[in-house]
Amino acid sequence: MPLLPRRFERLRTVLNQRMADLTVLVEHVEKPHNLSAILRSCDAVGVLEAHAVSFSGRPRTFNSTAQGSQRWVPLRDHATIASAVHHLKDRGFKLYGTNLGVDARDYRDCDFTGPCAFVLGAEKWGLTEEATGLMDQAVFIPMRGMVQSLNVSVATATLLFEALRQRQAAGVAPHNGEGIPAEQYGDLLFEWAYPQVAAWCREQGRSYPALSGDGEILEDLPRTAKLRC
Repeated sequence: MPLLPRRFERLRTVLNQRMADLTVLVEHVEKPHNLSAILRSCDAVGVLEAHAVSFSGRPRTFNSTAQGSQRWVPLRDHATIASAVHHLKDRGFKLYGTNLGVDARDYRDCDFTGPCAFVLGAEKWGLTEEATGLMDQAVFIPMRGMVQSLNVSVATATLLFEALRQRQAAGVAPHNGEGIPAEQYGDLLFEWAYPQVAAWCREQGRSYPALSGDGEILEDLPRTAKLRC
């Protein structure tokens, strides 16, 4: 069934506001409720993809809190915190790890307008010592109550929305797809609009067909591929 033009326009509008230079890396965050809430916040702010280091052998699950956000914000797995950090730093990200150490800065005093990744640890213990040592800057969210930390998903949302606020104030929050590398944009739009056809194209080792301005596929595909629309 062809994609309705209004659905295609909705997808394009959301993709146009995605930011490839803002992300989250979670270390050993295992609870489905927290993972789901984190991805939902990522989607709401406009994060293109998130990253995770998980305990070996533990399957990942999401619950209704995600509201389907895992479809729109891929969660990329890394074997170790060192490999995850290396991956992000190679791409120009500055890493901000949540920590209450003496060198930690109030998150509101940091500049999040450039490429940045927020790194948060397990629900009970926070970041490991190894992860803490790999961060560019430790940050904390000031507390006025008896408890000294927020739930990991709430902390993630707080940091992400501060980054968005700063970018909007600086006039660098994307609106027309400029937050995504140009060579990625077309493929992402096709994958969002026609995920099953995109999977078929990858199976066949072929490029994605071109789309019209209304989201129609501008190619006469085989019947097996048309059934996936």
